[in-house]
Amino acid sequence: MTERRLLILFGSQTGTAQDTAERIGREAKRRHFQCRVEALDSYDVANLINELLVVFVCATTGQGDPPDNMKMFWRFLFRKNLPPTSLCQMDYAVLGLGDSSYPKFNFIAKKLYKRVLQLGGNPLLPVALGDDQHDLGPDAVVDPWLLALWDKILALYPLPPGLEVISPDVCLPPRYTLHYLAEDSLHSDSSLLQPTPPRALPSELHPFAARMVSNQRITAESHFQDVRLIEFDVTGSGITFSAGDVVMIQPQNCPEDVQQFCQLLRLDPDKCFLLKPTEPGTALPAHLLQPCTIRHLVTHYLDISCVPRRSFFELLSHFSTNELEREKLQEFSSAQGQEELYSYCNRPRRTTLEALWDFPHTTSAIPPEYLLDLIPRIRPRAFSIASSMLAHPGRIQILVAVVRYKTRLSKPRRGLCSTWLASLNPEQGDVRVPLWVKKGGMKFPADPDTPVIMIGPGTGVAPFRAAIQERVAQGQKGNCLFFGCRQKSKDFYCQAEWEELVTKGFLMLFTAFSRDQEEKVYVQHRIRENGQLLWELLNGQSAHIYLAGQQIWHVLHH
Repeated sequence: MTERRLLILFGSQTGTAQDTAERIGREAKRRHFQCRVEALDSYDVANLINELLVVFVCATTGQGDPPDNMKMFWRFLFRKNLPPTSLCQMDYAVLGLGDSSYPKFNFIAKKLYKRVLQLGGNPLLPVALGDDQHDLGPDAVVDPWLLALWDKILALYPLPPGLEVISPDVCLPPRYTLHYLAEDSLHSDSSLLQPTPPRALPSELHPFAARMVSNQRITAESHFQDVRLIEFDVTGSGITFSAGDVVMIQPQNCPEDVQQFCQLLRLDPDKCFLLKPTEPGTALPAHLLQPCTIRHLVTHYLDISCVPRRSFFELLSHFSTNELEREKLQEFSSAQGQEELYSYCNRPRRTTLEALWDFPHTTSAIPPEYLLDLIPRIRPRAFSIASSMLAHPGRIQILVAVVRYKTRLSKPRRGLCSTWLASLNPEQGDVRVPLWVKKGGMKFPADPDTPVIMIGPGTGVAPFRAAIQERVAQGQKGNCLFFGCRQKSKDFYCQAEWEELVTKGFLMLFTAFSRDQEEKVYVQHRIRENGQLLWELLNGQSAHIYLAGQQIWHVLHH
């Protein structure tokens, strides 16, 4: 009898591909497969030649790029020297998650499907192209594709005699069990965030606990948008960066939400526990220190402010002791209920914590060991670095627009990371923020004589502030910046700094203040007015042109 082993590998940026991969993993367990679900970059790619059955689930990011957690795998797979028979014993399927409003729709999934085919793989089905733009989201494609996939897989690997597919009504065991420890066996919560050991460069698994030096609002108090210029001290961390690089910040939930969550689920926040995998071979969550308190788990790990996914309601329905609540949860987890779920969750941006409020009977019955199956981990947030080490040694500065907006729900929606950062006050003591640095997509010219044209409306100006500081420190003068905002008196970030550089001859500055006159004036109008100058820079001096910011598509379309 062939061993019934299935490997599910995912490349995920926002967590959707991981969520889908875990769903396929659960369906595999119901069909009695030995199943592993791993991020592509956590998997030892040298073993791929020994795998007989693999499902790849991958998202496409930005302009057709692979997600961060499959970049190494991607480079390996496209090596020229791989023999065309490398994967000839593998049966495989590829599920893509994308957005058809982007030109490179599901580019990574299509390319992966072709490459595995070139290396001798045997496709079980055509590549599935999930689309965020569909009324029912990617599930409109994923649901029927998975039914077809299981038909194919069970034809090759039938159920062992005497075994049935485990019914969806039966709840699968949790991935981990919680083992509570005696009260005094844990160090205090504050010691869980230790500065990185000096040898290791800070990374996602070992962030540096950087001291916040300043947190300054740089929009007028009367302006609707709160934007902060925040500075961190990274002395002694080993962190280096150049203009265009990105700082990753690991946010945390606010104490009020943590307290509410613990009350709703009747959890003692000071209880201390160890996690043990239910099945041998399941890795412990890499980002969670052990032993750990419930408070630490909820504060630093569980993303209770994210909009819950379909899988959340599916698992929740198993714990429901209340018939009305159970019916609603089952509807939300069915294919037919997806429009209803969209208008309950996604459209108003309802959080996981708020959804739990709406199902009080079920919530109070959630077994704590299922928390890590139920709620995803808090993902780090990326910010363009807005300063240069040449101008501010040992420091990192960022521009943060505090996310706050209204939906039909009575409470305004708030961005987890920006709200948390804005709430921190370095004048009231030692404030630490876990961070690390990643290479960004922008590279500025090495040749000091190459002029640079930068178009950065709003907080899109952040990477250009870093570039200008860096270039000015090196004596480079060909810096041309187009900046746009609403009103000169309210949200003209870093005005004094730009004006000083103009006076010293280091910067050409063109500004568009859209609300300061009758006719709205945007960055694209200033570009058109200065077309002759731009053409001379581009054509005559081979200038490089850079764009950044939320509003950039409007600029490009003009």
